[in-house]
Amino acid sequence: MIVGRPNVGKSTLFNAILGQRRSIVGDEPGITRDRIHGEASHRGRRFELIDTGGIIPNDAEMIPSEILKQARVALEGASQVIFLIDGRTEITAADRELAAMLHRLGKPVALAVNKIDSHRREDLAHGFHELGFEHLFPVSAEHQLGLGELLDHVTRDFPLTRQEAAAEPAARIKVAILGRPNVGKSTLLNALAGAERAIVSPIAGTTRDAVDETIRHEGAEYVFVDTAGIRRKGKTKLMAEKLSVVMARRHLRMAHVALLVLDASEPAEEAVVALDATIAGYAHEEGRAVILVVNKWDDSREPSQRKFTEKIRDQLKFLDYAPIAFVSAQKRQGLRALFPLIKRVYESASKRIATGELNRFVETLRWEYDVKIKYLTQASVRPPTFVVFTDRPGKLHFSAERYLINRLREKFGFEGTPVVIKARRS
Repeated sequence: MIVGRPNVGKSTLFNAILGQRRSIVGDEPGITRDRIHGEASHRGRRFELIDTGGIIPNDAEMIPSEILKQARVALEGASQVIFLIDGRTEITAADRELAAMLHRLGKPVALAVNKIDSHRREDLAHGFHELGFEHLFPVSAEHQLGLGELLDHVTRDFPLTRQEAAAEPAARIKVAILGRPNVGKSTLLNALAGAERAIVSPIAGTTRDAVDETIRHEGAEYVFVDTAGIRRKGKTKLMAEKLSVVMARRHLRMAHVALLVLDASEPAEEAVVALDATIAGYAHEEGRAVILVVNKWDDSREPSQRKFTEKIRDQLKFLDYAPIAFVSAQKRQGLRALFPLIKRVYESASKRIATGELNRFVETLRWEYDVKIKYLTQASVRPPTFVVFTDRPGKLHFSAERYLINRLREKFGFEGTPVVIKARRS
């Protein structure tokens, strides 16, 4: 059921979810008076969607009696409530009164902050946490942005029919294979494709130098994007390295997980060079989950994986969260362990922690910094992004931010993924 004050976009959201124009949409407040029902489906889960009339404040009463009567009937039978609010305006008295009514009702409520049509505007949505709802979703009903995550949450407990359960799509994880020339990226891709015989489709990539391979493994689909083959005849080493960076940045934008391939046949002190660090830096800045894949381990001069790991960690300190896998693509050693590792870091990057659990976590912190944390909530995933509300403006000090990230990792995992902290004054 969708509720909200007039002109926040309830009918537009209703139509967007149904995929058809059932409610009349317009700028005049209070166009929708009666309850409008529609049958909708999301990821094989069917449900009835109800669009209600807007709440109009006036001197006599908060909700006109007829609309209140209709809304109460619908609310009593609703399994989930989407409370829609206008993200471009301040919180109004009508918003607060409706929020209070919904809290008293005790139904599961998802707060959808509408008219957030760009990443730049997403920060505006976080201020609406003060209404006290745990689950907040920035959306744009008009442009149909953010609806998938909202509906994933709202329908998560709805049953699948037998036919639709069988047709439920497998997880589809996009993986970029990155690295400088000649570290074995193409060999790794070919070995991964050969290790699992159920190749769905080899597809020509978006550029002449990239090839995608879609591989099924234990119910999940992995779409590998290889950026190898850039060193063509006539290209200098410098040009090949420049192209490595260009290709890495291009494919990172489309990927969920980055495999950064390093060459173990070189001495450990030289296994990570400036180009590796540059590419790794882009993966970190783009917020992608990262796995460090040490290839050609069978040719390594360093007998100890532990010592090799210490040297890599020393050279790539900012990727201390990234797991390290030792493989030989040519001999197809260590490859099967990559699939569950990729899935694990993808799930870490996609993990969402409930606001209540986060604030219980805050109470356990040994917080010895000047700024006081009043509230902590998770704003988004991939990468996990948290908004910390404090008693003063400005960013957290680096040491405080680092402490908070480390404690979040200890408590909730987040293996292989960056964790982002944004500070707001409460």
